[in-house]
Amino acid sequence: MPIKAFLFDLDGVIVDTAIHHYHAWKRLANELGFDISEEFNEQLKGVSRVDSLNIILEHGGLTLPDEEKRDLAIRKNEWYLELVSRMTPDDILPGVATFFSEVRKAGLLTALGSASKNAPLILERIGMSDVFDAVIDGTKVEKSKPDPEVFTRGADELEVLYNECVVFEDAVAGVEAGNRAGMFTVGIGSPDVLTLASMVAPSLDELTVDTVLEQANKPQ
Repeated sequence: MPIKAFLFDLDGVIVDTAIHHYHAWKRLANELGFDISEEFNEQLKGVSRVDSLNIILEHGGLTLPDEEKRDLAIRKNEWYLELVSRMTPDDILPGVATFFSEVRKAGLLTALGSASKNAPLILERIGMSDVFDAVIDGTKVEKSKPDPEVFTRGADELEVLYNECVVFEDAVAGVEAGNRAGMFTVGIGSPDVLTLASMVAPSLDELTVDTVLEQANKPQ
């Protein structure tokens, strides 16, 4: 089927908020008496807040009651929001504006598929609230990546078939989610890491819409 829609992750594809997440999670871990590294933080990309907290607590050898975990997740998010509230359109990654201009000229539909419950705030801060035909964030899904729900919901809202979609993802869990949905996946990052993606590029700055469509529309 010809491609009709492009579905984008937010962090690491449109903007880079991973460093803000890392600083907030690191601060929380330090308050709990241990530390996390940037390398460890790679495991948290594309993962929901609750699942991220569980991974961190397991790393620190802690078992806490659900109520305390809920309070910790809220505290981390408050610290994160302090950081992202300072974001501006200057934080949009290189090549994004040009790529989205090509997407519109090609007549393709667009959706955001992000595990972040703060995605609408970030889109507002960077001036991209009106760019997407559908926005699926952490408030609209029950399962986090690598479950494909965030992308299948996006396709459903756009009223397109799953195999008519291309997913742009920087995280291993996100690529797996796109693959499980039966979508063509474009990994944004290193081919050594995103080994399961249908194709890989360092950033949207290194891609054209025509190149992606040429690859995605090839018989699989």
